[in-house]
Amino acid sequence: MFTGVIRECAKVLFYKDNILSLSAKYRPNIGDSISVNGACLTVIEVNSGGFKVELSHESRKILAVENLKDVAHIEPAMTLGSRIEGHLLQGHIDAVGELVKIEKDENGTDFFIKAPKEIMKFLSLKGSVAIDGISLTAGEITENIFKLTIIPHTLSKTIFNSYKIGRRVNIETDMIARYLFNFLKNSEESLKWSDIDRITALY
Repeated sequence: MFTGVIRECAKVLFYKDNILSLSAKYRPNIGDSISVNGACLTVIEVNSGGFKVELSHESRKILAVENLKDVAHIEPAMTLGSRIEGHLLQGHIDAVGELVKIEKDENGTDFFIKAPKEIMKFLSLKGSVAIDGISLTAGEITENIFKLTIIPHTLSKTIFNSYKIGRRVNIETDMIARYLFNFLKNSEESLKWSDIDRITALY
């Protein structure tokens, strides 16, 4: 599990033969789970300058692997007792979206993401969504586009400051929204507020 708060922007040394080598200050242990641009990957090697992770065939099919160059967001898995400053993430990417518009706002920058229609049902106004591993809040939502407003601090501490129109991004929708949707879809009874309280209390 992760929180969507980026620990470090790691330098990509190479991505070859399904192996991604990163230079970073953070030192994990072999076998640790770590989020790289939002995807939960396993550390297979640790060296003096960083570490390596391996991407499975399934990961390569769903992720925007073309972005595994230059710099990548990393976040180690949370531990018991960790503060949840973003929102709960599994590191399981739901889909890849495309950045279609960037607009300067009064004290931030608006990024408009076009996403597959099948995941739009998990998005809600002011609800949580993760883009390339960053916990963010969805703004206005249309049929297949949603807006994110990035404040200057987030822009300066992440690689969002290098994003251009046309970039593909990894999207993980809110875990609780997915579970509630599936609960409702498979339930023969109407959902009561007591049921919602019970489900959300599990997280």
